[in-house]
Amino acid sequence: MPPERLNAFTDGVVAILITILVLELRPPAGDHFGDILHEKGRLLAYVLSFVFVAIYWVNHHHLLQVVHRIDGRALWANIHLLFWLSLTPIATEWLGETGVKVGPVATYALVLLGCAIAFTLFTLALLALHEPDSLLAQAIGDDRKGKVSLLLYVVAFGAAFVFPWLSVVLFVTVALIWFIPDRRVTRTLERGS
Repeated sequence: MPPERLNAFTDGVVAILITILVLELRPPAGDHFGDILHEKGRLLAYVLSFVFVAIYWVNHHHLLQVVHRIDGRALWANIHLLFWLSLTPIATEWLGETGVKVGPVATYALVLLGCAIAFTLFTLALLALHEPDSLLAQAIGDDRKGKVSLLLYVVAFGAAFVFPWLSVVLFVTVALIWFIPDRRVTRTLERGS
């Protein structure tokens, strides 16, 4: 299967997820601009989730620039990633509605950890299809950012039960690490041409 079909399917699912995220937002009850502050928890949870979904989408596209084949294992790994991403709206809604409390923060951390594990498995499935010296293998390298992200999500999940705000700080830290698109693929493509 050509990678373009996988990309197109993922684009569609991500577009739906972003739509669901925004549909969960509610306007403030009052008619003053300051009334929006009563919805700040929902807005901040939405922004954080939107950024995470966007980061996965951007890095998914970067990754597929150096992918030449897809097989069933890669398809299922991608579906696994989309499954975890599809849980983002419900985790976001709970976090936005209740605030920084143990249950919603731990759930949000679990969803983000699931997404990170799924993206890692997707990457490993793709690497298994390509030669060890392929552009994909060169672009992935030792995947320090991915490993650090996984570790931070594990810590965030554990911290959610004791210091939920620390978990939120770790979520933001991972988002900042990945906010600038991963340059590994771009550098590899520039070297290859």
